[in-house]
Amino acid sequence: MSSDLLNSTYVRWMEEGPESDIVISSRVRLARNLQTVPFPHLLDEKTGQTCWQQVQQAWQKSSLKNELELLSFSNLTALDRQILMEKHLISPDHAEANKSYQGLLVDKDGLLAIMINEEDHLRIQCLLPGLQIEECYKKAQLVDDELESNLSFAFDEQRGYLTACPTNVGTGMRASVMLHLPAIVITGQLNAVVHYIGQLGLTVRGIYGEGSEAMGNFFQVSNQITLGQTEEDIIANLTAVTRQIIQQERTLRENLKNQMNIQLEDRVCRAYGILTNARVITSSEALGHLSEVRLGVNMGIIDGIQPYALNELVVAIRPAHLQKRAGREMDAGSRDIHRAEVIKEKLTSHKTKPDSPQAAGN
Repeated sequence: MSSDLLNSTYVRWMEEGPESDIVISSRVRLARNLQTVPFPHLLDEKTGQTCWQQVQQAWQKSSLKNELELLSFSNLTALDRQILMEKHLISPDHAEANKSYQGLLVDKDGLLAIMINEEDHLRIQCLLPGLQIEECYKKAQLVDDELESNLSFAFDEQRGYLTACPTNVGTGMRASVMLHLPAIVITGQLNAVVHYIGQLGLTVRGIYGEGSEAMGNFFQVSNQITLGQTEEDIIANLTAVTRQIIQQERTLRENLKNQMNIQLEDRVCRAYGILTNARVITSSEALGHLSEVRLGVNMGIIDGIQPYALNELVVAIRPAHLQKRAGREMDAGSRDIHRAEVIKEKLTSHKTKPDSPQAAGN
């Protein structure tokens, strides 16, 4: 199972799902800590191993043993951990970890992933394509219940689940959606949308969550607080706000098509031309052009490319995946050359027609 996740570019969230022209993926993450072990930032080798063994025993006793594989970071290279991070299965901070008591429980499709001894002892994550927040919660909750039947979680009757970071106390739940919002960015409305989202108790982050950079017009929207709200409240609020953003993005896309159709087609086709002909390209530039191409595919400006292929490409051009594919370490310059080759190969192989993009409605 682990070899598939480490050697391929595929994970389940890349597939098409509800509202997937705008919502790339949905995620629910539950933070849990063991009652009898210090929080991860206070662990030493002895207490860390105690925590690892308790989690391992709970996994072995549960039905999850047949579904999830236990991966110890002591058996993974730094490159392997980066690959898992680029697939959104672990966090950037977890990818930097190298303690023997840190690791991951994960299924073969990357739909379920449980980070062990990241900021909290357990971070149970479900990641699905499109707008499926409630479905993510249901699957994560089943895993949570299964583990809790064999583990004693730190819980307070008044405060709820206790976590390393105070903002996660309560439900311990972070629900998020990854959105592609090129029309909102192009029309200069992003700041207003971010401000509006903030007033509703949500926050906007970059493509890899907290502290990461927003690239390619991809944004992660999630709840800011977990204390004083039920899981149902968090899910309902995020879903309602996401649907409003979807509607705004679609309206703005239609306006662009009606008012600037030629300019929009030119923008999309130029991006496609650069991606399929560039010899050297940085990650940031590639993501920007992939965003334009994705917009063109969704609006019918470019035929023959499936959104799944673009989702896969966003991961395939990241540094660790490029080096894994090449079978060697590469500096930034070498990666830029290899990235251009991968993009050209992927885009041309996924085109059902060998000709150039066909503008819709001409």
